[in-house]
Amino acid sequence: MSILLTKETKVITQAITGREGTFHTQQAQQMGTQVVGGTSPGKGGTTHLGVPVFDTVADAVRETGATASGIFVPAPFAADAIMEAAAGGITLIACITEGIPIQDMIRVKSFLKDFPGTRLIGPNCPGLLTPAQAKIGIIPQRFSSPGHVGIVARSGTLTYESMAAISAAGLGQSSIVGIGGDPINGSSFVDVIRLFEQDPETTHLVVIGEIGGSDEEEAAALLGAGSRLKAVAFISGRTAPEGKRMGHAGAIVSGNTGTAAGKEAAFRAAGVAVAETTDQIVGLLRELAVA
Repeated sequence: MSILLTKETKVITQAITGREGTFHTQQAQQMGTQVVGGTSPGKGGTTHLGVPVFDTVADAVRETGATASGIFVPAPFAADAIMEAAAGGITLIACITEGIPIQDMIRVKSFLKDFPGTRLIGPNCPGLLTPAQAKIGIIPQRFSSPGHVGIVARSGTLTYESMAAISAAGLGQSSIVGIGGDPINGSSFVDVIRLFEQDPETTHLVVIGEIGGSDEEEAAALLGAGSRLKAVAFISGRTAPEGKRMGHAGAIVSGNTGTAAGKEAAFRAAGVAVAETTDQIVGLLRELAVA
């Protein structure tokens, strides 16, 4: 099994005819993702990459039965694209776009309250991937392999590094979800961990966090309250200076809030193994007896 995305999921790409939309849709098709169409205003009625192009998401959903969308729309228009997807009937949205203004995401979060059945992954995220089945976004499938380790991360690059190491060690992943590093996003660590808890094929969990915010502490509290998952956590940004933004917009430490040390302490208090470097993740998983 997997969470959120399977080979049966019908997927569209918003901005399918753009450079990024084209490239990553091709990658998704190559691994077997059921891409059924895409949107590009003004190009409705044409075809691209062998699938129909529609002017609107509503049109695409009506004609194809799509339930999931990957958004590669430029930042000034991405918030509207997210809201269009939700209003058009999409229930799983992965927004890859980075640089969306915080004010726009506040508007999106408010809008999505009227669509409780819609789940947003991102923005500013690599998307999600179910090995040997399907993907939405930019996660390179060549690093994945089917297995029982769930991965949820704020950092795209560290996601790829960790999944590659896990695959090289002869282990595999059930699903990989990149939630993104912006201060305001759709799904949190807690949201995704709860999904992994419900997936019988996921026996182990890797949580890849970073400085800033309190999502990691909330994830630690959830795992510490009782979890069947054998978990390993890694926090990036140990040497980041206070008050300096490091990479993601949400990766900023202020005073004693959001530090790597504080997040690591929260996971250790919850009984979660903590890797001090990414190289240690596989070793800790082995100690937890990954099948």
